[in-house]
Amino acid sequence: MRLDKYISSSTNYSRKDVRRLLREKLLTLDGVVCKSPSLQISSGQTILLNGKAVQAPGFRYFMLHKPQGYVCATKDNEHPIVIDFLEEPNKDKLQIAGRLDIDTTGLVLITDDGQWNHAITAPKRECKKSYYVTLTNDVTEQARSQLEQGVMLDGEIKPTKPATVEVVYSNEVRLCISEGKYHQVKRMFAAVGNKVCDLHRECIGAIQLDPDLEQGQYRELTKPEIDSIFSLQPQTVKQDK
Repeated sequence: MRLDKYISSSTNYSRKDVRRLLREKLLTLDGVVCKSPSLQISSGQTILLNGKAVQAPGFRYFMLHKPQGYVCATKDNEHPIVIDFLEEPNKDKLQIAGRLDIDTTGLVLITDDGQWNHAITAPKRECKKSYYVTLTNDVTEQARSQLEQGVMLDGEIKPTKPATVEVVYSNEVRLCISEGKYHQVKRMFAAVGNKVCDLHRECIGAIQLDPDLEQGQYRELTKPEIDSIFSLQPQTVKQDK
């Protein structure tokens, strides 16, 4: 990795800042003053910035309790973004692993590990997501049965995959799905003649939203939580005979 990229990914300094640090002779590699931003860095070498070691960053993994009114994006010109809640360096390198609508609350996972993100969002992984849904009307047994079998969404050519539906109250359900189509939960209930008035994501895979997190708060994921996503196995596609 180039020196300037290594420093910018490990600190809050930009690549332009690195050139200034080089001019000021504040960077050393294995005890020798660095002169070129394109210097190639190998593992095991020691880089000091003003006498302090610069450690290569590992991947970062966070869970956030998303409130309404925020979009799951790293940049947006019209709405506040969930990334703004994080007090972390190099936030521009973070990705949203499974987005939520602006009016949906609950669990959002954020990382800079592209493979981990892919394990959540790739359709063949069928990573399950659980939502607590409040509806305008009561849930009928017929609607529940339709959702559990799969429903045809407006504009789609195939029905949704079977969902799990737990009726908590007459108009409140816990819905578990293994897809991530655009506005899927709202469209699923619209397909059975109902309307979502409040939507909250509780789980992604085995990762549950920490009940101690208030809206807008976040924390790092534990190792078991991180590893639980990598344990997801790609689903094989059955071929029609």
